[in-house]
This record gives sequence, structure tokens and C-alpha cells, in this order.
Amino acid sequence: MPGGPACLSCPVTPGPGDRRGAHPEQCERTHVVRNSLDSAALDAAVEDVHRAGMPGLFAEVRDGDQVWRGAAGVADVDTGRPVTVGMRHRVGSITKTFTAAAVLQQVEAGRIGLDTPIGRYLPELVPGERGEAITVRMLINHTSGLAEYFPYAYPSLKAFPALANTGPKSLDDHRFTRFDHVELIEMGVTAPAVGAPGGTPGVYSNTNYLLLTQLLGQVTGTTAERYITRDVIGRAGLRDTGFPAGPDIDGPHSRLYEAWFGMIDPPRDYSVYDMSWVGPSASLISTVTDLNRFYGLLLAGEIVSPSSLAQMQRTVPVVSQEGRTGDYGLGLYPMEAAGEDTFWGHGGTVWGGGALAMTRADGKRQMAVAVNLQRWNRLDSAGKPQPHPIDDALAALHRVAMYG
Repeated sequence: MPGGPACLSCPVTPGPGDRRGAHPEQCERTHVVRNSLDSAALDAAVEDVHRAGMPGLFAEVRDGDQVWRGAAGVADVDTGRPVTVGMRHRVGSITKTFTAAAVLQQVEAGRIGLDTPIGRYLPELVPGERGEAITVRMLINHTSGLAEYFPYAYPSLKAFPALANTGPKSLDDHRFTRFDHVELIEMGVTAPAVGAPGGTPGVYSNTNYLLLTQLLGQVTGTTAERYITRDVIGRAGLRDTGFPAGPDIDGPHSRLYEAWFGMIDPPRDYSVYDMSWVGPSASLISTVTDLNRFYGLLLAGEIVSPSSLAQMQRTVPVVSQEGRTGDYGLGLYPMEAAGEDTFWGHGGTVWGGGALAMTRADGKRQMAVAVNLQRWNRLDSAGKPQPHPIDDALAALHRVAMYG
């Protein structure tokens, strides 16, 4: 690919009173390692993901006061413009942790009951017996049984999760569509249920979180975006995180390339996109540094109370949109390897972009990674995604970032 390499890594020690640190404009490619951060291994791991086929990625790993930041590849495949670690990025469903934290703040204030039926708050959106059976907790941990709305909003994806019978046409058709969130919720509520309220395993559904944002708006007297911006993003002191005002990403950012399982070839840039299709449940723009700061403060009990954090870490089995079953709490889920410490965080994808942020339970080791290509796996004859070298390379990066 054309263009020179990005500055691959710098160990950064934050200055006094600065939990974020600063990335110098120029750096030497030498490292002084005083702890378990293996800068050379991290350098190699991000490069391996790029070599495996990822156009560009960037990451930040923290261990106590020590910080490694790295980037590899390009932000624009046409110009060769390199990715840089400080770029702003659409982080998708990582937004759900912010939304869940906002709801828990309102639980602490006595305005929302975790085990109160959603029909007591929003009877017009979830009426009748279902409204009485589905609690706020069930929405946050995806055990409501409400279906995902997006296959109904995107006609060419109606067959999802039967991927071979889907197509990417709707992605272009709706690039600038301004969706009404109440209409999206109605699509999910009126669709066939995917489970009984409170039943497990739950099924991951954006309908749940759009309902939560409506709930936040009702009990706070403002929009969910404004409340989350003021009381979650503001409380965390995040400098580069916010909801988009339009289809563009403000500030330095990468293009976002969507392949839709090989049906878009070459992958197409969807970095300019109206995010009302997910709204304040999955539309945040952030940086890897801000994500690490947020999750560090959350796990330290500084965004919600320690008792609320304990509620967030109570998990149930939930089936992801990829069909895998894993543990899910209230806007958080755990990751762990055999014999290793548990990390908490969330991942997210949008059209063309993805991110993952994980923080060790003690808050000292953190990882945030952003990538600019999605759905890179082509389908086999049975319509299942085929393994791709990117999968193994990303898994290796996550291992070295979390466990050294």
C-alpha cells in the first residue's frame, strides 16, 4: 500500500494530574520497559493484523502508569494516509456501557427501578402484558425477548442471520436516512419475540437499548444524548468523545471500509453515514485513550457507585448477533483466558468500523483497539463465515495486550 508508516509506538508516562498522558509528535523507536508491557511484542502484533489484511488499526495499552500506543496501516487506501493513535473513531455498541451507566445513575437517584416493568414508564412503546413482563434490567442485559429491529429497517438484510440471503444494497440506500427511533422500536416490539421475558440465554438486540434511551429521556427531562454527555462523558472528563451531530466524523479520523462478507469488493467507505439507525445506543465517537480512561474510572466506582458496578457485573448467558453465547451483564461483559485474570468491557461495530475496550478487574491493565474494516470473512458454501488470517492476528493482539 502507498504511503509511509505511522509512528508505531511510544511508551508514555502521564504527567502530574494527567491520567491520559500525551503522545509526542515525534518519537524514537526505542523503549524503556519498567513493567509487564512488552512494547516489541505489541509493535509486532499490530503490524501482524495489518499484514493479515486489515487496512489500518490503532491501539492503546496501559499497565499502571505505563502506556503503550501503536498504529499500523492506512486510514485511506486511496491516498495512503496513515492511521495515527489519536484518531477519533465510531465505537458502535461500546456506547451501551455509557447508556447502562446512565440508567444506573438514575437508579441510584430513585427515578428508575431496575426490576420495574418498562410498561410502567413507556406503556405506549411496550404495551400490555409484555410491558408488565419486561423489566428495565431485562432490557439492559438483553433478556427481554425483544427482537432486533435492524433487519426490518434494512430490507436487503431481512434474512439476517442467514447471511447468504442478505445483501448490502440497503447500506447505500440508507446512508443519509434519518430514522425515527420510535418507529425502529416498534419494528422490534412487533416482530416475533426471540424469547420469553427474563429467559436465558437472552438474545442481543438494539431494540432494548433504544428503549433505554427513551426511558432516560423521560426520567431526566432531556435527551439521552444530552444526559449521557453531561453526566457520563462529562463526569469521566473525556475530551474527544461525543455523539455525532451529522453524518460526518469531526476531527482526524480514518475511513471505514465495509466488506459485508465479501459482497462488497473492494470494501466501500462508510465513514460518512447518518447514525440515527442506532441512535444513542451505539453511535458514540471516541478515541482509544478516552475509552481506556472511561473504563478505568467505571471499574474504580467513579462513574456509578460500587453497588451499581456490582449489578453491572452480574452476568447471564446471551446469544450475540454472530450466534455465539457468552456472559453479559448490564452493559458490560467479561473476557478471560484459562488461568488468567478477568477483564471487563465491551466491543462495538458499525458499517466499516470496529473497536474493543477491555480493562482488568483491578483497573490496572487496559486495552483499547480500533480497526477500519468490518465483515472481512467471506462465506463458505453453507453460508457460514470462513476463517480469515485477520481473526487469528486480532486474537493474538488481544492476548499480548491483555496478558503480556
